[in-house]
Amino acid sequence: MTGNALFVCAHGAGGHKDDRSMLRLAGALAPRGFEVVRFDFPYREAGSKRIDPMPVLKKSFVSAVEAARENAKRLIIGGRSMGGRVASMLAAEGFACDGLLLAAYPLHPAGKPEKLRDAHLAQIRCPVLCFNGTRDPLCTRELMERALASVKTPWRMHWLEGADHSFHVLKSSGADRRAGRRRGRGRGAELAVSFEIKIGRSRR
Repeated sequence: MTGNALFVCAHGAGGHKDDRSMLRLAGALAPRGFEVVRFDFPYREAGSKRIDPMPVLKKSFVSAVEAARENAKRLIIGGRSMGGRVASMLAAEGFACDGLLLAAYPLHPAGKPEKLRDAHLAQIRCPVLCFNGTRDPLCTRELMERALASVKTPWRMHWLEGADHSFHVLKSSGADRRAGRRRGRGRGAELAVSFEIKIGRSRR
């Protein structure tokens, strides 16, 4: 691992840069050489729960990248749920980045699988690594796989068996949830390292 990857990571709609899921994500990647930069969208900075319009979210993401970016580092953008969606829309619009790292991509609202958020995915040109749980109510596996059929960029989908949108596993599954989360974070970090190395090779 070269340590030359900068990951600018945005939170989900109901989260913030220091919530548990964001800290876990950063904690899994930082020891493996990623420089992880987390930030809050404007509505969170203002202490509001009312989500900003998408243009405001995208502008905020770009500002976070500009404040953190170093020319020598490969830039990976992404985040959890809504934050990852914002990053994916920027990438689809041609924002200069080397890759997307998405956790719990929200393909559709819960209970509304007909309202897909996939129209922009085919426009993404950078490599993508995406993690979703098989029980995620915001990302039906069959619909995600169908949406990705038209995507030409290298997109690696990693499904976490039995996990929901927060990557929690049901107690009734009999699995040790803490151990499962640790294994999931470890495997996710390994994939992210492999992903970063492949990006580096593609730039040579």
